[in-house]
Amino acid sequence: MSKVRPSLFAVAAANLCMMACTEQRHEVPVEPPVQFQRVSADTVSHGKRIADVLGCTGCHGSDLTGEDWSEPGFGKLWTANLTRAVPRYSDEQLVRIIKEGARPDRDLWEMPSHLFTHLTNDDMAALVAFLRTQPPTGPVRPEPVFEEGARQEIAAGTFTSSRAQVKEKATVWPPDVGRDHAVGRYIVRGTCAECHGLDLRGGQPHAQAKPRPDLRMVAAYDLEQFKRLLRTGKAAGDRELTLMSDVARGRYKHLTDTEVEAIHRYLQKVAEAAS
Repeated sequence: MSKVRPSLFAVAAANLCMMACTEQRHEVPVEPPVQFQRVSADTVSHGKRIADVLGCTGCHGSDLTGEDWSEPGFGKLWTANLTRAVPRYSDEQLVRIIKEGARPDRDLWEMPSHLFTHLTNDDMAALVAFLRTQPPTGPVRPEPVFEEGARQEIAAGTFTSSRAQVKEKATVWPPDVGRDHAVGRYIVRGTCAECHGLDLRGGQPHAQAKPRPDLRMVAAYDLEQFKRLLRTGKAAGDRELTLMSDVARGRYKHLTDTEVEAIHRYLQKVAEAAS
């Protein structure tokens, strides 16, 4: 009895089935989310680290009860006592206040909300969760009082509210150097851009301030030097920097090694693209 040879159609169908099964076994690489690294499964712990890195605990104090940033002749300005303010609002309202630079009753001042407009839902939820863990303590801080110096700058348009800055800068991003550097760009927008500008060019924010350098200068730092700067505040040549050293020791020491490496790669690429 002769054997029945399979048809060409049957052979082709079998081959396609084998190919499909093989393809199903291949896992599609999952890109890491463009947000702060989640080093803790605990949402509150994640939010605490974000609050440190973004400067919440720097401007509002380590206990978040607010600090006096007044300047004689310019104005009486306090950061809010967040332990008293946060319970007055829903989570949705808090997110809007942080991202839009305004409370329901008035604009905020000196709050860098324009840097936070693109924080992810996960990072924002963690930040709000952390803020809600703080027990109310200390006094409610006074509303801002603008003196002659502030009134003159407001009239000249050189001192603007947080809401006005959000309106102007909410959609502005630092240079785009590709998807591979999206995480570094995201972190830099919420941190470094506060002093160095959203274009990262630095400059002098106001007449009394010292000029800030163009961050393309990071090309001169290798990774270990850059890590040392962000961990200890010590610049190349063991130099102490007036503002950056304090910011590094207070805020950037809370960045993970992975985040510092992402920032370094991003800024190196920005410098390379500009050369």
